[in-house]
Amino acid sequence: QERGITITSAATTCFWSGMDGSFESHRINIIDTPGHVDFTIEVERSLRVLDAAVAVFCAVGGVEPQSETVWRQADRYHVPRLAFINKMDRVGADFDRVVDNVRNRLGANAVPLQMPIGAEENFKGVIDLLKMKAVYWNEDDMGVAFEEKEIPTEMLSDAELAREFVVES
Repeated sequence: QERGITITSAATTCFWSGMDGSFESHRINIIDTPGHVDFTIEVERSLRVLDAAVAVFCAVGGVEPQSETVWRQADRYHVPRLAFINKMDRVGADFDRVVDNVRNRLGANAVPLQMPIGAEENFKGVIDLLKMKAVYWNEDDMGVAFEEKEIPTEMLSDAELAREFVVES
């Protein structure tokens, strides 16, 4: 499949009622905006009507110049944000460096709610710092299924420190 660049915003809707369906159904409208610098005004137009935004940062590339621009636009419109760091399985992936990028370059009070288990070819899952459980996904089905386990002993002290940071924040 050939990849191109997105030149207009695209919208879709989904409904969410909790992981186990126990909450009242909520309608979530999702707007995917262009990431290319030539379409900054398209992003700004979308930010004016959003209740919140999700920023996705590459574990290798970190915060890129266009990400900084969009982040400042979101600041201008007081849009709350949630950030994800993806591509942890890529060569050069560095979770801590990207979190530092988000804090230092964007001036954000980034508080990780998960921490990775491994990186690059050793990336196996994440530690959920709220539940204090390790979440491993099945490589055979490319992460469709996952399994909660106890946190690996060698990562427990780091996880406890990270959880303390979450609670204090």
